[in-house]
Amino acid sequence: MEKFLYISLFSPLIATLFSSIFAFFKPQKFIAYINSILIFISFISALFLFSEIYESNIATRVILFDWINIGNLNIAFSFMLDHISIIMLLVVTFVSTAVHFYSISYMKNDQGFNRFFCYLSLFVFSMIVLVLADNFAVLFLGWEGVGVCSYLLIGFYYKKQKAQKAANEAFIVNRVGDMGLMLGMFVIYWNIGSLDFDIVFKTIHSLSNTTISLIAILLFIGAMGKSAQFPLHTWLANAMEGPTPVSALIHAATMVTAGVYLIIRCNEIYVLVPNIGLFISYLGAFVAIFAASMALVNNDLKRIIAYSTLSQLGYMFVAVGVGAYSIALFHLFTHAFFKSALFLGAANVMHATKGNLDIRKMGDLYKNMRITAIFMIISSLALCGIFPLSGFFSKDLIIKSVYSKNYEILYITLILTAFLTAFYSFRLIMKVFFVKTNIENQNSQNIQEAEKLALFSIVPLTILAIFSGLFENYFEEFSNRLLPSFSINLKYEELFILISIISVVSIFGILFAIYSYKNQKQEVKRVGFLQNILLKEYFIPKIYRNILVKPYLGFSRFINRYIEDKLIDNTIDKIALFAYGLGSRLRPIQSGNLSTSLRLMIFGLLASLLFIIVLLVY
Repeated sequence: MEKFLYISLFSPLIATLFSSIFAFFKPQKFIAYINSILIFISFISALFLFSEIYESNIATRVILFDWINIGNLNIAFSFMLDHISIIMLLVVTFVSTAVHFYSISYMKNDQGFNRFFCYLSLFVFSMIVLVLADNFAVLFLGWEGVGVCSYLLIGFYYKKQKAQKAANEAFIVNRVGDMGLMLGMFVIYWNIGSLDFDIVFKTIHSLSNTTISLIAILLFIGAMGKSAQFPLHTWLANAMEGPTPVSALIHAATMVTAGVYLIIRCNEIYVLVPNIGLFISYLGAFVAIFAASMALVNNDLKRIIAYSTLSQLGYMFVAVGVGAYSIALFHLFTHAFFKSALFLGAANVMHATKGNLDIRKMGDLYKNMRITAIFMIISSLALCGIFPLSGFFSKDLIIKSVYSKNYEILYITLILTAFLTAFYSFRLIMKVFFVKTNIENQNSQNIQEAEKLALFSIVPLTILAIFSGLFENYFEEFSNRLLPSFSINLKYEELFILISIISVVSIFGILFAIYSYKNQKQEVKRVGFLQNILLKEYFIPKIYRNILVKPYLGFSRFINRYIEDKLIDNTIDKIALFAYGLGSRLRPIQSGNLSTSLRLMIFGLLASLLFIIVLLVY
């Protein structure tokens, strides 16, 4: 089993090192194919590992080498393969394989082609390190790795100022969350004396409730940053400045799923503090409807799908908050497939329309892009939770879980979010593919379907978007071997009514969107008051700029002007000038004149004798 673990882990790293050699050379397709094949090998190895764990039901720990040995701190660079990590490994490698092969077609004319695949493979390697980590230190290494790679990929087009700002924002906001994770690790080590998962989870119950709560809060702050939960959410929509395949990877298999994974991995901590879990649930429900409301009116193709990710992450945090860890993991599993298919479909549309992202400037693309339209419709139906697609099984389980525990506010919020999700998803579909365009310069003859390689890359994702929900029972049985079981105690009548309500709400949202836009022509309308609030993201970015960014910038300028320039720099300059002046005065001593040297020697001798006499007298 260790052999396959090493293959799965290090294949992306080998791909990174290989492509880095050619990073700044002329774009070469063979580099991309080798990278993609290596990621595929990682996925195949993950399948072998899954079969081993499924049959033996035994977790495997692999120590690569001793990493940190300082005093009582002993940390091994070790990995653990269990029921949680193998599921994450399968998701990461499968989606990454599809994204890599898709990117060969998408990035073929980009001057940064080789560099892109170098970053992309490193992104996958960092995420695999994160999910296979056996202790918090190795997890943090992968955690920071995905942060750095997201910075490189979001700011891939570094000559664009918007890309620079988006990359910086993602990096800085995530540092806030990472500080929470670091402090949580410090508190864990201070109280337990180890960062190994096994020791921490076995010992955590012996700590006081206050300490456990502090650890849970700090770890959740880390999760908030990576999974873009309010108030650390602003970076996610702006991260769309990177190439679209990057968005598919960030939103489906890496980065944003890391926060959910962290809470699931630390379930033995959160089980002990149910009040913290309840807070996570209510925050998740707020984020779900908050993000969905912003997607309702947005006109940026990629941002709408990004808000959709933020909303679905809210669903996952609701599930982990009420203790339904396996259900949250199942929704993460199904969501990865239909969300990556949606983003790659959006990439096809973007390519066909010469980089356009404004859905008001699209319309009537179905006749030229039928295959892409079918992919995106299927993925949108899965996102809406329509039977028998995957989202129906996973998202409905989350709603059932909160209903069974009588969390009425959570239930109503998620039901309303399901309606909004259905509406904005098919608002996008209608505006992009079916609404008649009235834009005069829209030349439909120039709009073509994506290349075959790109389309074939989306096929497996779409297939799993349809069928992955059917693995519900197998998934529950497998994941509950490690995770605490969660029972939904509802009668058949209640289940039938609940499923009917969820389905009717979603279907009504879809039909309402179709009805609203079926006869409408694309046009730029006047923005109303409420619409303006939603387009401005409730003015939260502006509030952050005024309350945090501008005061900090003003303080930094004050420090630069009065402390750096006038105090520190001026002091250093004065010392330098004094040293220079003293050197100028002493420079004649080294003139090389013999007479001068003898006089100085005699003067030095007399001074030394005088000093000795003074010491003897006193």
